[in-house]
Amino acid sequence: MRDRRLRWPIPKTFEASVRDQTIRSVERRAKYLLIGFDSGTALVHLGMSGSLRMLSSATTPRAHDHWDLALDTGQVLRFHDPRRFGSLHWVVGDPLLHPLLAKLGPEPLSPDFDPPYLHRATRKRSIAIKHLIMNSQIVVGVGNIYASEALFRARISPRRAARRITREESKALVSAIQEVLSEAIKIGGTTLRDYVNAEGTPGYFAQRLFVYERSKQPCRICRSPIKQFTQGQRSTYWCPGCQR
Repeated sequence: MRDRRLRWPIPKTFEASVRDQTIRSVERRAKYLLIGFDSGTALVHLGMSGSLRMLSSATTPRAHDHWDLALDTGQVLRFHDPRRFGSLHWVVGDPLLHPLLAKLGPEPLSPDFDPPYLHRATRKRSIAIKHLIMNSQIVVGVGNIYASEALFRARISPRRAARRITREESKALVSAIQEVLSEAIKIGGTTLRDYVNAEGTPGYFAQRLFVYERSKQPCRICRSPIKQFTQGQRSTYWCPGCQR
């Protein structure tokens, strides 16, 4: 460990917990990586700008390279995080019961996230639909960009109260969320400024955006000017011609 001061301090017992252990699995839940060992699970969050890279142990650490997981192959799994918003936890027992994971909603590309589920989740909710689909206790993984894009494809205004979403609109919105995320994953995510993947490659989904960061530009479908407003301290983009 070179710096334990991440979003939460890395436990001083972490090294002893993983020493001489065998990695048995690598999985993901929402934005958390779960590295499974015989005696427990390392729970890793990359924060806003963090990354994990496999490197030779001889590679000189850079600034903001905070910790290494040394492997017997002579390589290290190195964590880099300029903003230190990431985290590293050690979990004994079922990691899905950890407080950071226990209340999370379903994965958006899983069978559990279907139109009946979303429609039930919207009932009696006066919150705006965009806020609802960005709530990780409802569904994980729908960030600000993808929420705006999915609502455009589903032709639903981001301001609409969740309780006013019909069954047909729930079906359209689930489909739109899954389409947007699948397309973005396929082409590496969305690079608007400085995002790159672990190999340093940008994502190209920005080229397919219909509304996000296109304020005052003509809608690609109806040619109405795209509008922008602040919603829950986030920028929301929408087309008044296509979305109701």
